[in-house]
Amino acid sequence: MTTEYDDRPRPPAMSDVARVAGVSHQTVSRVLNDHPSVRPATRDRVLDAIAELGYRRNSAARTLVTRRSGAIGVVTTGLPYFGPASTLIAVEAAARDAGYFVSVATLARNDATSVDHAVEHFLAQGVEGIICIAPHSDVRDALVPFGDVVPLVMIASEASPGFAFHTMSVDQELGARLATRHLLELGHRDIAHLAGPQDWIDAHARAVGWRKELAAAGVAPGEQISGDWSPDRGYEVGLRLVRDGLPGAVFAANDQLALGLLRAFAESGLRVPRDVSVVGFDDITGSAHFFPPLTTVRQEFGALGTRCMQMLLAAINGFDSDPTPIPPSLVVRFSTGPPA
Repeated sequence: MTTEYDDRPRPPAMSDVARVAGVSHQTVSRVLNDHPSVRPATRDRVLDAIAELGYRRNSAARTLVTRRSGAIGVVTTGLPYFGPASTLIAVEAAARDAGYFVSVATLARNDATSVDHAVEHFLAQGVEGIICIAPHSDVRDALVPFGDVVPLVMIASEASPGFAFHTMSVDQELGARLATRHLLELGHRDIAHLAGPQDWIDAHARAVGWRKELAAAGVAPGEQISGDWSPDRGYEVGLRLVRDGLPGAVFAANDQLALGLLRAFAESGLRVPRDVSVVGFDDITGSAHFFPPLTTVRQEFGALGTRCMQMLLAAINGFDSDPTPIPPSLVVRFSTGPPA
């Protein structure tokens, strides 16, 4: 089932208790779980806030270690992006194969309030664990207090703060390095990067990979241009590059941005890759039919879904698992070639 979280009336959540008591979310969790490290005065403040707000925590959330509900929760972005959507499909398939039912909550916003609502909803359902498919820095930070409440895996290309939860991903930095290395091997030295929003963890990792590969080759980075994942932004940037000065190649942070670039270059009378090379990221459905067919980085979403489910099951049963990211691959088509 799918639930979208917005500003509608709701019962008090753990975050509300933390605010009234003047403590962290994690401290409230420790009080609820009778953790011995909480000072008596702090415990009393939390209990007073619980009484004042009328907070009630579903008993299933307190018995996760011994009870098997056969359900997991999946938190995902409410935005129609290819990566999160493909990952959700893969996670659902892997969960079914493992005999689990999946409950999905989409975030109306990437903020702590939306994350709190979603996780509290899952705790009330008694899910055995939660997978988060919203690799945004604010979402990552909002998940930290729940690390000792429920087994939790986030699909993100960096470790969680303080290792509060488990992380798994396709190696975003490596993917960017593969794309950049391909352009370098073709002879390009002026390589710009049309980046995704840098508060998205994967977008940041791709920008890091681009810079590291250029540095390893002793090549100064070209321009890093801010983007928003959309073909509209790619088109706008493409027209600006034609007007202000064209680099030899552009590495776009996703295929939608690359699609906008290709249209802008074509409308301006440029030929790709003769005049400029373009590389994307994701290998979305249809990228082989762009004009020209797009060179891009392919993420193995099926493997990612399987590994995430394996990691969550290990966490549910109290075991560690291998957090090594899954390597992506470069798909070379016809949008890249040697510099003119």
